[in-house]
Amino acid sequence: MSDYSLSILFVIAATFFSAGLVKGVTGMGLPTVAMGILGGLLSPLVAASMLIVPSLLTNVWQLMAGMNVMPILRRLWTMMVGVLVGTVATASMLTGEGAGWSTLALGVTLTFYGIYTLLATPYRVQSAHEPWLSPLVGIMTGLITGATGVFVIPAVPYLQSLGFEKDDLVQALGLSFSVSTIALTIGLVSHGAFQVGEAGLSALAVLPALLGMVAGQRLRKAFNPATFKRCFLVMLVLLGLEMMLRSVI
Repeated sequence: MSDYSLSILFVIAATFFSAGLVKGVTGMGLPTVAMGILGGLLSPLVAASMLIVPSLLTNVWQLMAGMNVMPILRRLWTMMVGVLVGTVATASMLTGEGAGWSTLALGVTLTFYGIYTLLATPYRVQSAHEPWLSPLVGIMTGLITGATGVFVIPAVPYLQSLGFEKDDLVQALGLSFSVSTIALTIGLVSHGAFQVGEAGLSALAVLPALLGMVAGQRLRKAFNPATFKRCFLVMLVLLGLEMMLRSVI
């Protein structure tokens, strides 16, 4: 932690507060915001290491907040196995062997996710397709997670298409994000890239993230969450485009 200036530490705290704010309002977005901002300021690898602890704690809390953990796990376990396998397989892109592509991949992922979520119409996956589609979506999500540190594509649209009730969907997202965080940690550790310094900062980032979540939950009552989410997605697209442009210049 001594390698970072006071101004950088302030930016890190502000980033996790903002990420928690978005999660408090929309129910998701903490790792996406953290990776988007810190991935441009520092590096995708350092950003991924820093988000481990706050992401895991907030998502495990989200997972355990309801009553249907085991039924959801039984339904989605093949997807979770795919996430684990895919993430570990591509973690080298964040750890140095393919780091030159990680910023570009992160920018593409943020841009695609923002545009897709803004424009896509809701759809429903038929239950007959789940047995083969769930592990495929899991592997695809894992491949993107290992390369970018962001685990929303295609997991979030897929889970939203399965017809979960509102509370069960929140738990399903919490399960997916928790497993993705654990898989990312395994990938970083297996390549010797999860350093003690980043682990300490990751733990310290929990406080601003939680404060942001509390503020976001209060903000949700004062503003229309749909409008807030649209503004967030537009900013995400702009951030992704900037990262893509910076990576090729």
